[in-house]
Amino acid sequence: MKKTIKILLSLLIICLIFTVASVRAEGEGQELEIVTDAKSAILMEPTTLEVIYEKNAHELRAPASLTKIMTMILIYEALEKGLISKTTMLTASENIKGLEGTKIYLEVGEKMSVDDLLKSVAIGSANDAAIVFAEALGGSIANFSKMMNKKAQSIGCKNTSFKNPNGLYVDGHLTTAYDVAVMSSYLINHYPEVLNYTKIYEDYVRENTEKRFWLVNTNKLVKYVEGVDGLKTGWLPEAGNNLSLTMKKDGMRFIAVVMGCTTNIKRNTEALQLLNYAINNYQVISLFKRNAVVKTYEDVSFYPKLYHIILTDDVNVLNKKGEPLKKVTTELVINYNNLYYNNKKVGTLKVYYDGELIKEVNLAVKEEVKRASYFTIFCEVLKEIFLVSTVSV
Repeated sequence: MKKTIKILLSLLIICLIFTVASVRAEGEGQELEIVTDAKSAILMEPTTLEVIYEKNAHELRAPASLTKIMTMILIYEALEKGLISKTTMLTASENIKGLEGTKIYLEVGEKMSVDDLLKSVAIGSANDAAIVFAEALGGSIANFSKMMNKKAQSIGCKNTSFKNPNGLYVDGHLTTAYDVAVMSSYLINHYPEVLNYTKIYEDYVRENTEKRFWLVNTNKLVKYVEGVDGLKTGWLPEAGNNLSLTMKKDGMRFIAVVMGCTTNIKRNTEALQLLNYAINNYQVISLFKRNAVVKTYEDVSFYPKLYHIILTDDVNVLNKKGEPLKKVTTELVINYNNLYYNNKKVGTLKVYYDGELIKEVNLAVKEEVKRASYFTIFCEVLKEIFLVSTVSV
């Protein structure tokens, strides 16, 4: 039986790939017809947030488990701040009782590591694991939902209102395809290690126990389509079939979001068609790399006296294949006063493409610079005097 299912799935994926391969760019000025089944959709390049294609992208819709993209952002933020670690044990409360949908069947009072809980959310879309995180990080589901909404707003989501961490249907729990793409981009840009979970097709939690639980990725495309390594599926009767799909190919990554599809097959087909269109028709050009040195200074009043001003982020531009690169200009502003108290934000670099501002990047000092002691300054001055005297002789 399993062999038959595998053969059928393989044939389905082959059909999807051929369907995807048939997509072609429309002529100049013609509207693309890539998505027909999805009620709303968007195709985005995550490093520039450039929108390549959209269909009702700002229409409010129930996200279902796409909600967990924001939940994972807050989990990774907590890990980054040291509030939790992968080995931290969290405890399931009474609120996991009677939850519907996908779950790992946590029991009240059961303890599980952050690593296994995160795996359960990212791979198995476990609703009960999401609740455990919400209560551990927010104190309550209501407060965690406020944290989700605050974060959504801060990263540029325009029409999102979360009521819970897992996406189970509640009136007013809504977002848009555009906002889901922004969240997906943020998660991948800031915490790319999440893809080490979302690309896994199957795994286990509660290893070496009698309650060993098999996780199977709700996004089957990670197993059957090369380059697909995330990100999140979602389904509810009220929402239809949703998917935020990402693929990396030829050194480029794109994100496709489809919402309200009638079947999961059509959901997968249309998301793949969007990604294929982007990869075949666009290129991502690197203008500046993260950690690139923009200025080097020498000042004896600081230690070390030689320090480098660097970019804190990449700057890319999205171009249609075959089109020439347009004019790139920059505006560099360095605030030297910040060196005394904040090495991590000492200015900005504004980057303009064809006269339009495309990104403003914060500048930081590569070294840990601090004010030099009077003794150090005195020694450096003596060194300079000695060197000058030696050269003169």
